[in-house]
Amino acid sequence: EVQLQASGGGLVRAGGSLRLSCAASGFTLDDYAIAWFRQAPGKEREGVSCMSASDGRTYYQPSVKGRFTISYDNVENIVYLQMNSLKPEDTAVYYCTAEIYSPSGTYIDSYEAGQGTQVTVSS
Repeated sequence: EVQLQASGGGLVRAGGSLRLSCAASGFTLDDYAIAWFRQAPGKEREGVSCMSASDGRTYYQPSVKGRFTISYDNVENIVYLQMNSLKPEDTAVYYCTAEIYSPSGTYIDSYEAGQGTQVTVSS
């Protein structure tokens, strides 16, 4: 079965850390662009970070740059989001997606984790 699963959320105090996992099964993430999004109650979904698994390029939303690190374990086929120095405003449900494009940039396919993982940061 082809699927993407996000996990690793929890309750942490401000200043703490969590590591989220985005695990793929049924396909390899090697050629995909993987992104983490989050949605807080009453707010729109926003992009947090993304990376190209093939060449390691990364992007971070300015509010998390320097605190969050996205990485890919090609043996485990998992993308991690290490979140340090967490703030109450990081509280949200976090989702991961994986997209693949042709060498010319044409969209081919995508997957999204069916359920996100809740991150709650207390002050």
